[in-house]
Amino acid sequence: MDTLHDGGNDDRIDAVRRFNRFYTRKIGVLEQHLLESPFTLTEARVLFELAHRGGALAKEIGAELGLDAGYLSRIVQAFTEQGLITRKPVPSDRRQFELALTAKGKQTFRRLERASQQEVGKMIERLPGDGGQRLVAAMTTIERLLDNAATGPEVTLRTHRPGDMGWVVQQHGVLYAREYGWDISFEGLCAEIAAQFLKNFDPARERCWIAEIGGQRVGSVFLVKHTNDVAKIRLLLIDPAGRGLGIGKRLVDECIAFARSCGYRKITLWTQSMLLAARGIYQKAGFVHVATEPHHSFGHDLIGETWELDL
Repeated sequence: MDTLHDGGNDDRIDAVRRFNRFYTRKIGVLEQHLLESPFTLTEARVLFELAHRGGALAKEIGAELGLDAGYLSRIVQAFTEQGLITRKPVPSDRRQFELALTAKGKQTFRRLERASQQEVGKMIERLPGDGGQRLVAAMTTIERLLDNAATGPEVTLRTHRPGDMGWVVQQHGVLYAREYGWDISFEGLCAEIAAQFLKNFDPARERCWIAEIGGQRVGSVFLVKHTNDVAKIRLLLIDPAGRGLGIGKRLVDECIAFARSCGYRKITLWTQSMLLAARGIYQKAGFVHVATEPHHSFGHDLIGETWELDL
């Protein structure tokens, strides 16, 4: 179990504030104007809202962006004088105004949008290797954690199809090298497991499930025949973009349900003591830790663990 010292909360607060300062500097919002345009960040956000809504009440824009009424009023007045927006009183309430972009306003927004896309594109291109993919995955995680009201993306599970095994092997190699420092021999082991699964695949008693979000693969698991009475879980993986959504639990639950339907009497699996998230999933599903075996693999001294679930 993870523990925190007395200053743990302060450390986390400092880390969040440090990241916030770094990120705001990186995207340039501390500059006087955004992307060398005549607009501040707040003004650009007002243009963005109007462009994507096709028009809105001033109070709606203020509420959406959390703007003071006086501050928003000054922005609206400036945009009106520049010919960027129209401002019409609402017939049912003359105190309220409906805002909409003019043709000039739409053109101005398009220029700003292109500049923003180009700037972000250049930033991503400068990242080495799969840095762009890792950046998006990390930002997705941050967004999901901070947006308590979000219902979360729709996750779908499906069985394997051509091309999936390459992804499973590649993701295992990349993620375990990056997160645990395991060497390429682990990727070789994953390739052997995937190859044997395809070569000996028994659709009546074996399955591979792939988890997807928006058509993108974010997780995998295999249930294979170990003996006539015992099934084995292998290659459980959750990509960073899919973590925190309960995907690991769903994949393991699918394995358990399928094993029962096939008449297996037990499920076994082999994991490592330091893979805490996976161990937590297995324990909550009812698996019991039955054996421990220290070993040297993948460039490290590890403690292997065997877990079992009686069906």
